[in-house]
Amino acid sequence: MTRLNLVLLIALIASALYLVRTQYESRRLYAEVDKARSDARKLDMEHERLQVEKRAQATPARVERLAKEQLQMRPATPAITQYVNLGKPAQDGSGGAGAAAAAGLAVRGGAAAPAAAAGEAP
Repeated sequence: MTRLNLVLLIALIASALYLVRTQYESRRLYAEVDKARSDARKLDMEHERLQVEKRAQATPARVERLAKEQLQMRPATPAITQYVNLGKPAQDGSGGAGAAAAAGLAVRGGAAAPAAAAGEAP
């Protein structure tokens, strides 16, 4: 009988230790899950903030201002636009405009662009 009591006591102690260990592990994992959810919420908020900032940075007025200030770009005006008719060679003999004329391109400020894409009628 004493032997049986001793075996049952050892089994009871082992069971109690296992239960305590399992509860501790469960609490630790729950804390990790809670921290991960909190981090996910913070990342979602940061993502939303960055999306709003991205939309604010991409406004047409800001893009135009940066193009003027940093890239020294200017809008195309009739004063700097040269229209080239299809099939007629250039009269000035310049290589850039003459080659553009042969290809049927509109020359804008020294850069050749397709006449159809420029939205201009030849």
